[in-house]
Amino acid sequence: MLIDLTNKTALVTGSTQGIGAAIAAALARAGARVGVNGRSEKSTAAAADRLREEIPGARVVPAAADLAAEEGAAAVVEALPDVDILVNNLGIFESRPALEIDDDEWRRYFEVNVLAGIRLTRAYLPGMMERSFGRVQFIASDSAVVIPSEMIHYGMTKTSLLAVSRGFAKVASGTGVTVNSVLAGPTHTGGVEDFVYQLVDRHLPWDEAQRAFMREHRPQSLLQRLIEPEEIANMVVYLSSPQASATTGGALRVDGGYIDAILP
Repeated sequence: MLIDLTNKTALVTGSTQGIGAAIAAALARAGARVGVNGRSEKSTAAAADRLREEIPGARVVPAAADLAAEEGAAAVVEALPDVDILVNNLGIFESRPALEIDDDEWRRYFEVNVLAGIRLTRAYLPGMMERSFGRVQFIASDSAVVIPSEMIHYGMTKTSLLAVSRGFAKVASGTGVTVNSVLAGPTHTGGVEDFVYQLVDRHLPWDEAQRAFMREHRPQSLLQRLIEPEEIANMVVYLSSPQASATTGGALRVDGGYIDAILP
């Protein structure tokens, strides 16, 4: 399947590292002009430079802003007024005993993981509908369906994204715009390495720590390994393409078989 996004502009939120960076790179390789987003000017510019070095001819637009705030969303929309592909990837997570999560923390998780994507979807969806083409994706998680007891607040936000994406897909019904969520499974990123070491012996070498984590905390994974960010990006590129025109309102899994159900 040949996917060509040469005439499309994409915005990937939270794309200075991890899954977001892999998605930005994959979209750039497919020819899209890509908006890279992080909170600081320095980290965002550095991520954009890495993309240009990695992918000769890549068209990259740094769009630094804190998307948890309304002003941040407005700044990104000013930098990228028209977007054809919006990937709401921004998210935070941390292991925390459920009874120790206070109101402020619940609000912070909702504002960063859910409301930031809603704001940008509200901003860009009308233009997509007018142009009769657009792709909106919310990067959710296996935790949306299999709520982890060690981070209920994170799982709650990812469950919310399934509802949000389904709802916006209905808003865009019949316009040529698709809206989907991607259920990412346990993925190998720097942040996840830190998370793994919160749950297993910090003195273990990484390969042993990863195996112990999957065995003890994610035993239902059929891959029995962490997913690489590029594997998530492959699904996102497909959903961004004209070839995915009949896929909308869905929750698509790149979870390594972690979710023990036929349907999400």
